[in-house]
Amino acid sequence: MNAKQTTDELTGFVKKSFEKAGFKNAVIAMSGGVDSSTSAALAVRALGAINIYPLLLPYGSLNPLVDVQMVIKYLGIPKENVNTIDIQPLVEEVVALDEAMDKIRRGNIMARVRMIVLFDQAKKKNALVIGTENKTEHLLGYYTRFGDEGSDIEPLRNLYKTQVRELARALGLPEAIITITPTAGLWQGQTDEGEFGFTYKEADEILSLVVDEQQSVATVVAKGFDWAVVEKVVKRMNDNTFKQHLPIVP
Repeated sequence: MNAKQTTDELTGFVKKSFEKAGFKNAVIAMSGGVDSSTSAALAVRALGAINIYPLLLPYGSLNPLVDVQMVIKYLGIPKENVNTIDIQPLVEEVVALDEAMDKIRRGNIMARVRMIVLFDQAKKKNALVIGTENKTEHLLGYYTRFGDEGSDIEPLRNLYKTQVRELARALGLPEAIITITPTAGLWQGQTDEGEFGFTYKEADEILSLVVDEQQSVATVVAKGFDWAVVEKVVKRMNDNTFKQHLPIVP
């Protein structure tokens, strides 16, 4: 990937998309991770820091805001543009309906509540919602339907996670943000790679061969990849393909 060229292309994409839709303001949910930080950085380049409204949506004390505050300051976004809303009271109202709810269902509710708040704030600010989903997450189905994948514009959708990190470096984002352990922040100790059973680097290399180059599993394994890891990646992708074709219509 040519990081400079990609930066210019995506900045232009964001700017033109907003102009075409007739909006100048953007709302973005920021977590302090590399994806939301990179999306925000592109939005600042395209629209100007004054028009970016970061929304911080912690769940009680589960999601510390130190890293995200560092990014917001680095990007020069005005403090008065930042809004913090604790989603815990909203989520607990739904969780209370079923005492037997497991952490996966609770996590899905958290993601969907964040989406509701995000779009409400966008309506308030007369803004579009900028998403933070990368190609790896999309292909693996690592998102909550009608939750964290809900947005008006997705500048990173065609970039694998490792490419997003490369782009973040080109944008000059702090190294601490680029190398932070990826987590959806849905429960204590949760990490993306811990749930996967493989790393983003492994996933990106395998997905690029299977999806982009249309190579078979056997061919990928013959290139030196561990069979078990390839199977995990491909199975997760195949099991979640339905998410990319919703709703199902006649």
